[in-house]
Amino acid sequence: MDTGTHVVMGLALGGLATLDPVVANHSITATSVVIGTLVGSQAPDIDTVLKLRNNAIYIRNHRGVTHSIPAVLLWPIGIIAILYPLFPEANLLHLWIWTFIAVFLHVFVDIFNAYGTQALRPFSSKWVALGVINTFDPFIFSIHVVGLLMWAFGAHPGYTFIGIYAIIFSYYIIRFQVQRKIRCRVKEMIPNATQIIIAPTMKFHEWRIAVISESRFFVGRSSKFNVNILDEFERVPIPENEVIEAAKKDKNISAFLSFSPIYRWELDEYDEHYEVRFIDLRYRSNGHYPFVAVVQLDLNYSIINSYTGWIFSEAKLRKKLDILSN
Repeated sequence: MDTGTHVVMGLALGGLATLDPVVANHSITATSVVIGTLVGSQAPDIDTVLKLRNNAIYIRNHRGVTHSIPAVLLWPIGIIAILYPLFPEANLLHLWIWTFIAVFLHVFVDIFNAYGTQALRPFSSKWVALGVINTFDPFIFSIHVVGLLMWAFGAHPGYTFIGIYAIIFSYYIIRFQVQRKIRCRVKEMIPNATQIIIAPTMKFHEWRIAVISESRFFVGRSSKFNVNILDEFERVPIPENEVIEAAKKDKNISAFLSFSPIYRWELDEYDEHYEVRFIDLRYRSNGHYPFVAVVQLDLNYSIINSYTGWIFSEAKLRKKLDILSN
């Protein structure tokens, strides 16, 4: 989920913790728990700072080790090591319990996004992405804000958020049902599909669709259960030649290929260089595919420059590559 949603969820857990008698009857414990749940709900996303280095490192590592099983166990300990000396009278066990719940919930809800997490590490490096909730979901964010406002105006926070989380639980079930219904429609339209990726958007009835068959890629959109195929590409195997092999060694291309499950490729030869481009098919927007990885190589297959990330026009991509080459 996005940072804003994790913040309101952290505060909501602090309110939910008032149902715990130890928290409710001890003001210092209650204060420390609210801080612990707020910090715990943000801690796994500390790897966002990797974006300051470059996109390749960010793509490879975001929601990776910081969202792993060992991290979920270690984050609460690290947070309490800093927090407990500030509140030595707080109940240590209950502070740990609620901080752990905050960290666990952060990683758990991220699994339901299309981006997903490597939550099964170290047992598996597979990305777990159920794709039923958008990274920012207006309903989930808004209902948390409503709950916080009710708390501010005197409602019991524990009972308020227990009711809100019951509603959210039902909302998740509905989203799974909607996704399943769309998947059935896609299977009817493309019976030879070998993989179907259905990703949510911020709009409840709008979903992105990417499909792999034995010979083709299909890209579409679903609106109110109506599935429209917008683009269709021949599925051409990546050639095994010196240009492609050299391109795959580039850090940006390598990061892209480790992350993207469905993409097409392009290879162009110019007078003085080659250009290899990989295009993720999951994020079609206004007829454009903004998530790409591009590498330029000289005629000796040495890398001149490369880029991976979100680019919404060819002109901006050219400008980005020109900057990197200087």
